Amino acid sequence: MSGTPKSPRRRAREFALQGVYHWLLNQSALTAIESQMAEVGGFDKCDRDLFVGLLRGTVTNAAELQVAFAPYIERPLKELSPVERGILLISTFELVHRPETPYRVIINEAIELAKGYGGTDGHKFVNGVLDKLAARLRPEEVEANARERRAARGGDKPA
Repeated sequence: MSGTPKSPRRRAREFALQGVYHWLLNQSALTAIESQMAEVGGFDKCDRDLFVGLLRGTVTNAAELQVAFAPYIERPLKELSPVERGILLISTFELVHRPETPYRVIINEAIELAKGYGGTDGHKFVNGVLDKLAARLRPEEVEANARERRAARGGDKPA
């Protein structure tokens, strides 16, 4: 990881991933996970509201979230590592329930989490799944982004 300081929102996503990971492995109560995460060094520097929202929203809606991303994985859900599964759960929650956060931000944050905590090529897998999911869940936003990129390259010049 680089020496640049992490934003409070990035830290919140990291702590949410740790909490979801713990939940996936132990099915612990959310209150216990929240208390445990609050004791970890650096927690005071995270966006606590975002952390709580992501953790609770992800765990509460886990079944629905897995149904949303399952069509885009090419292996059984149980074969995903807990890190990949946690990242996909959190990111899917954000795509579905946090429309104020741009989908590109959600995907980029997921990639960074996968690079920091996942396996060697986990970030490529996460990126592929979330790109397809975003196109289904936020088609207008994805198309607008594609138009902007084409225009920036000079591909959408008016006649």
